[in-house]
This record gives sequence, structure tokens and C-alpha cells, in this order.
Amino acid sequence: MNTTAPLRFSRRRFLQMALAICAGGLWPKRGLGAQTDRLLHRRIPASGELLPAVGLGTYRVFDVHDDAAARARLETVLRRFVALGGSVIDSSPMYGSAEAVVGDLSAALGLRERLFLATKVWTTGRAAGIRQMEDSLRRMRTPVMDLMQIHNLVDWRTQLETLRAWKREGRIRYIGITHYVPGAFDELEAIMKGERIDFVQLPYSIATRDAERSLLPLAQQRGIAVLVNRPYEQGALFHRVRGRPLPPWANDYGIASWGQYFLKFILAHPAVTCVIPATGKPRHLEDNMGAGFGRLPDAAARERMADYFMRS
Repeated sequence: MNTTAPLRFSRRRFLQMALAICAGGLWPKRGLGAQTDRLLHRRIPASGELLPAVGLGTYRVFDVHDDAAARARLETVLRRFVALGGSVIDSSPMYGSAEAVVGDLSAALGLRERLFLATKVWTTGRAAGIRQMEDSLRRMRTPVMDLMQIHNLVDWRTQLETLRAWKREGRIRYIGITHYVPGAFDELEAIMKGERIDFVQLPYSIATRDAERSLLPLAQQRGIAVLVNRPYEQGALFHRVRGRPLPPWANDYGIASWGQYFLKFILAHPAVTCVIPATGKPRHLEDNMGAGFGRLPDAAARERMADYFMRS
């Protein structure tokens, strides 16, 4: 392996290569073999159930309503996502038509049994929460939601009581809480310490590492699965490295693009269960999923990755 010349794969070049590999049937297959030949899986601490570690977010990109061309593109995304071993799809009633689009496409493709569907309740009051969750089940075309989360902790005490009741009744399988800004971490931490929940969803990236201080260790201690949102900080990370080559040692971890660099940094933290980058583009989906294959950096390598990025 050449470790002297810098890697100069662009995201576009990697995606062209990935598509060619997939067309030839040579992409690593999902299975129970070594980590290098299957999509990385992590266990949900509450149950031991295995989840693919790279999921799919739907914020903005699935809010396409009845746009036929956009739905056709998302159908390709969803089909490839499952073919490459993915299952976790995260949505919310806050995301416009995203829930309905996920439900329509997964039903049309016959994929419901292969998906782990997650959404959120985002309202105040018990009755309003119940109505909203009923609507989410209907829009996502499922009698049972795999994961129901309290979006941005809105009226969390009221909604958590309902979520627990629905879990007892078998209407949802797991319950969780979410936020998207580090400013909410103190409240997330208090809930994680004081309440029994299955999942926490939080922002974490190579540039925003606040969660490492307390929330990620606490999740490990309390047996709480972690979903990571905003892994690319809505594209800001790509702007910081534009025109800069990957370090040559990225080859050692099968990293062929900056997107994979950012995702592998996150996935290498042992507390992280699944990262959920949002995309509506097939070529970006291929790139994201590639981060779930191959060797992960150890703690020292993660710091090396962060140092290289921060010098950008």
C-alpha cells in the first residue's frame, strides 16, 4: 500500500467507483461474517437486538409531497439503502411530508419488514400527542412503530407517560428522547439519569464533540442506544475541507471520501449505535453506506483524524 502520496479521491470519484462496483455485484454483502465484509452492526442495549450502524435521515430531503420525479429518486435511495444492509430510517411530523413519503415508498417496494422505522412526537398535551402519534402510524403505514422519540424534549414528561403505555400495549417497541443542539445536553443528561429510556438522539460530529464529555459515557453506563444526527453539520464540514486531499493513512480504514471520514470518526466511538445522515441522492447514499464497511479507527487514530480535520 502506498502511504506516501496523498489520497486524492473526490466524493464524486468515489461514488463513480462505488456504483461500478455495485453494478458488478462486488459490494460487500450483509451477513454474519467479519466486520470487513458486512455492514457494521451495533446492539441496542435494552434488548440486544442488532441494528445496522448507518441509517437514513429524512429531514428536508424526504419532504417532497407529490413530486413524481423526486419520489422516483427517493425510491432508488430506499431500494439501495436496504440492498446495502440498511434498515434505520428516522423521521418526524416536523419534517413536512417525510413520514408519508417513507410510508408510501416502503409499502410500494414491500420493504416494511426490512426497516426499523423511527419517528417522533412533537406537541404539547396528552391528547394532542396521541393524535399525532396515531397520524404518524397511519402515514408511515405501520401498526407498530419501532422507535418513538420525544422531539426536542417538547412536553417530555407528558409524552413519556404515553410512550410507556404504548410500549406496554405493543404499539411501539422502543422509546427515546432527542435534541439537535448541544445547549440541550444538560436536560438530556438529567432525563437519561432519572428516567428509563431506550434511545437518545443527539448531535455529534468531528467538529462538535460536546457529547463525549458526559452524554456518550452516560449512555454506555445506563444502557441507552445512541442515534447521531447532524453528522455533517448540514454540509458545513464539507465546505471546510473543500479542495483538500484526504490524508494518505485514510486508506488504512477503507476511507475513500470526506463523507466516510466524518462518519467513521463517529462510528468508531463505542457508545454510538447508529448515525443517520439525511440524503435524497443515490450517489450520496452509496457513499454514506460505504462508511459502515471495513476497519474502524481506534482512539488514537480518531484523535489523529480530528487533528487533521481541525488544521483544514
